[in-house]
Amino acid sequence: MQPFLSDINFDLINTYQVLQRDPEPLIKQLRQHAAKHSKDYYYQIRSQHDLDDRVEIAARFIYLNKTCYNGLWRVNSKGEFNVPMGSAEKPAICQEENLRACYLALQGVDVRTRDFLKLAAGEGDFVYFDPPYHPLTGGSFTDYAKSGFGEAEQIALRDFCRELHERSVKFMLSNSDTPFTRELYADCIFSIDQVKAPRMVNSKPDQRGAVHELLITSC
Repeated sequence: MQPFLSDINFDLINTYQVLQRDPEPLIKQLRQHAAKHSKDYYYQIRSQHDLDDRVEIAARFIYLNKTCYNGLWRVNSKGEFNVPMGSAEKPAICQEENLRACYLALQGVDVRTRDFLKLAAGEGDFVYFDPPYHPLTGGSFTDYAKSGFGEAEQIALRDFCRELHERSVKFMLSNSDTPFTRELYADCIFSIDQVKAPRMVNSKPDQRGAVHELLITSC
């Protein structure tokens, strides 16, 4: 069966599709970004919200992700990336070997921009979900795409997992370890395991590192 990869974030999926087709034009663009990187250049590229060329859009996505604060992707209500520049002295903007390895890994994969609710899966399929995590604190955010991902979307995802279970589809999803998440998946059709995962995005440096997360699977 052909692997399927989807996300609602156009910039992310476009980057996968550009890599899947041919990584070399993207690598060329990233070399140029790396050579010109500076504070002024960062904000110049960040302001380019209406690019048409798909390779340029992908290069912008990777460049901003590698040079912004904590490698964080966040957008405003207009879908415009708005994270300030980070402090890394030598950001890894153009990782050529990694990009070519991604090209090989993506061969034969169906890559699309698509909402999870439109996923077609049947008996015997396996689905992994990596949604925006439910916030651990009030200062957390879930604005990785214009539409955001709040509690209503978390509930819709849980309900969709129930539908998959009824269709005999195996699934796994990761999420934060919060009372809300545990209550959401308290139904006996779900199995919940706590794991530790490294997380470097936090406004408080002393709170970065391994944190508890949940892996939720079908029983």
